[in-house]
Amino acid sequence: MKDGEILLTPEHPEASVKHIVRGVVRSGLKVVPPKTSVSLRIDADVLAWFKSQGGGYQTRINAILRAYRDAAAR
Repeated sequence: MKDGEILLTPEHPEASVKHIVRGVVRSGLKVVPPKTSVSLRIDADVLAWFKSQGGGYQTRINAILRAYRDAAAR
């Protein structure tokens, strides 16, 4: 089938790479624990720096907090 022959509808839109990646099975990987939504006050310059590093800044903040927690537990 050629691209021009594919019928796109609101119910079946064109798939993006992001959409496809979310559908990939996490075979053999650890289960990702659920996240909890919180309100956190962060200095504006610190938040701006994390955001300037690109998408995924909340994930990076979480990883840094986790590393701090693990280091403090030693």
